[in-house]
Amino acid sequence: MPSGLDARVLVLNRNYMAIRVVGARRAFRLLYKDRAEVVSQHDESWGTYDFSSWVELSQARHRFRDEAGDWIRTVNLTIRVPKIIRLLLFDRMPRRTVKFNRRNIFARDDNRCQYCGRRFPTSELTLDHILPRSRGGQSTWTNLVCACTRCNIRKGGRRPEEAGMKLTRRPYQPKTSPTLQLRITSPKYESWKHFVDEAYWSVPLQP
Repeated sequence: MPSGLDARVLVLNRNYMAIRVVGARRAFRLLYKDRAEVVSQHDESWGTYDFSSWVELSQARHRFRDEAGDWIRTVNLTIRVPKIIRLLLFDRMPRRTVKFNRRNIFARDDNRCQYCGRRFPTSELTLDHILPRSRGGQSTWTNLVCACTRCNIRKGGRRPEEAGMKLTRRPYQPKTSPTLQLRITSPKYESWKHFVDEAYWSVPLQP
């Protein structure tokens, strides 16, 4: 069963702009050291809380619309894992480019083989160069796609059309973090949408 410490927390800069996503452990360290505050929605209004007031609020579980959310239990306390925190001194602007890495390619393609269309665990997927590297293909957003092992072997060192295969969709360079987009489509992280403009901001995710 997942622990509340496995939850993810959206981090805003001082100007309420989304800058990254961190784990619950990191979020609580920032709160405890008074380097951040919780930003939380209750009914139709938003409030901010330091660590002490958030602990106090957490004792009134009925105040939360989603009582089945993530919680951390200690010997003496039960504390709600915040969904959003705001850094009190950091005002740097968010990055506007998406990191080119394996995680974001898998997220962009929704862990689906771009040839057969089936969804696989990450461990069962490979990255395929549409134009093979042996023929000058580069490792770029538009030349790399997720492929299951079977389709990758079938395609071999050929172009898709030469192997009698078709892409389910053309690869593209995302404007915002694909991993973040997957999260904000989940009801659990619905509150993030208030601070993330999908058409503009890019939020790099920490491992």
